[in-house]
Amino acid sequence: MRRNSRILLLFGIIWFSGVYLYVRNSENTSGVFNAESNPRHGNRISKDAPAKHHKKDHKQKIKLVEDHNLDADKLEHDIQDIEHGLEDLKDSNDDEFAAIEDSIRHDLADDDDKDYADMEALSEEDKDDENDAAKKESKAKAEPTGDSKINKEIAEEKTIQDKDELDKGENDEDYEDDGKVDWWNFDDSAYLAAGALGADEDPYEANKFNQAASDRIKSDRAVPDTRHKECSKQKYQVEQLPDTTVIITYHNEAHSTLLRTVISVLHRSPPNLIKEIILVDDFSKNPNIGPPLTKIKKVKAIRNPKREGLIRSRVRGAAIATGKVLTFLDSHVEANEGWLEPLLGRIHESRTAVVSPIIDVIGMDDFHYVGASADLKGGFNWDLVFKWDYMSEQERRERRRAPTSPIRTPMIAGGLFSIDKNWFHELGEYDMDMDVWGGENLEISFRVWQCHGTLEIIPCSRVGHVFRKKHPYTFPGGSGNVFAKNTRRAAEVWMDEYKEFYFAAVPSAKMVKFGDISKRTEVRERLQCKSFSWFLENVYPELRIPNKDAIGWGAVSQTNKGLEECIGNTHGGGTLGMYRCHGDGGNQEFTLTKEGKEFRHNDLCIGYNAKEPVGNPVKFNTCHQMSHQRWEYFSSQIKPEGHTNLCLDSKNHLEKGLTLEVCNHSKTQVFSFEMRNIK
Repeated sequence: MRRNSRILLLFGIIWFSGVYLYVRNSENTSGVFNAESNPRHGNRISKDAPAKHHKKDHKQKIKLVEDHNLDADKLEHDIQDIEHGLEDLKDSNDDEFAAIEDSIRHDLADDDDKDYADMEALSEEDKDDENDAAKKESKAKAEPTGDSKINKEIAEEKTIQDKDELDKGENDEDYEDDGKVDWWNFDDSAYLAAGALGADEDPYEANKFNQAASDRIKSDRAVPDTRHKECSKQKYQVEQLPDTTVIITYHNEAHSTLLRTVISVLHRSPPNLIKEIILVDDFSKNPNIGPPLTKIKKVKAIRNPKREGLIRSRVRGAAIATGKVLTFLDSHVEANEGWLEPLLGRIHESRTAVVSPIIDVIGMDDFHYVGASADLKGGFNWDLVFKWDYMSEQERRERRRAPTSPIRTPMIAGGLFSIDKNWFHELGEYDMDMDVWGGENLEISFRVWQCHGTLEIIPCSRVGHVFRKKHPYTFPGGSGNVFAKNTRRAAEVWMDEYKEFYFAAVPSAKMVKFGDISKRTEVRERLQCKSFSWFLENVYPELRIPNKDAIGWGAVSQTNKGLEECIGNTHGGGTLGMYRCHGDGGNQEFTLTKEGKEFRHNDLCIGYNAKEPVGNPVKFNTCHQMSHQRWEYFSSQIKPEGHTNLCLDSKNHLEKGLTLEVCNHSKTQVFSFEMRNIK
């Protein structure tokens, strides 16, 4: 019993001494400056701390030293008491307390030495002040706090700990980061070396962009802030926003672009909003592209056992995601300043909003970062190929009045967007019977709009993307067939009778096997989705509706010397010429009617000189159903009815406009309608 009391007394003294030392140390280090939160890069997130006055009163310093000496005497007395207690315990032959003795002496001595070291540093600083006041004042401007080297190290250590706590976030209590490092401590040189180009390797071969240029760029490089100036004034209650899982799929991606994607997301996002980053390797040749990045906190990696494509890979990543929002990114992007908060803020306002950033351009040759126009939105033609549409003048005026407001878009590019996780699952995720890549953005865009959601571009969110001229990977069955199958599935499920316009634009699509769509039609029925005519009327009224029962409709194009040009009328009447195709209809939209065989543009019809047709230009006139306004279309040639030996020709269009010439099968007599045989 007596022995137990002694043990309790001993540890009570140890506890009291530890608390006392902690309090004294806190007093001595109060006001220590907060070092930058990123010890690797000096220009990272900084925390402001009140500056300490460097010129201290000498008497106060003497008083501080005297107080410290008094404290040291008290500590020495405590140590002696503890030593006496240890001797008594030794007398009781308790060998197990030998280790405790060494530990106590070591800990107390370390604390006391640190305390003395702080005071010596303060004394040395005071001498420097007396010897060179001007130098001291200059140093104060460079280092606002002016504390000792040891105190500075303590402050840096504390700031790093604070950064770690911030990275973890409120919702990350169960997140296991054992053995992981912050992104700025990741050994990027070793990772990049593992994916470096060979001595004679073509830098464009593997990824269809200049990998040599990419490899030379820092993993955390600065990019220009391309947002509107009003965006920086937007304030978000970050603690109220939902967190997100970032899902990045890749196939044979370059190490440098994937690393820069991951680093930019972590570097330019509030830490508590990033729940995790999931890297999905779609069966790359090298299985070690993603796994090394899991050494970075919050990064996970999974690998497909066979090639699945972007669509199924994203669904697999979403299946294990724990964040409230899913953010899908390509593997060669760079997040810009403040990119995430506007996306999550909009979803916080409306959970059925599917939001995309403005996609800036990263050059495939030199990786130069260029801001994209904020006056664009996503669209498509009847061939169901994505394109960028310029906003109407009215929309641009509204944008100027409210430059930070969301932009309603009929379609998203598909590579980069955020969506509420539960809403993603309710909507039916992706069509899992689509292959590889292509058409999935079309399908999800139709589905979001027709099933009571909204699709928006958030102008204050900017993400750069490396745009390439070619795909670096192969498509099983060929890219054309894969895209045709995927778009045919989307058309069959969502476009109702308007799918006939798609078949008119892409006749070969009728021959494509598209598989079973019953699961997707069940999604449409379950969600009670709206018709495609509603979509055209309320979401995309700009899409031109073809004239039914037409032999040909839309732009009438011709390829000559490698350039695609379209028949156009720039004067509202008169002669016709060939101009660069713009794809917006208007002065380049024509219809060859099936019933009257009229070659029409709005209320005007193309006619020819009936008396001397050869060599003379064709002209616009008021439609009157006369014979010299009737045309036929045979084997890509436009001919006057009853004159099978004459063809419309563009060879003299610069001098005369389009003329009628004797048919000779030259390229200047070959024309293609945007859509054929519309029913």
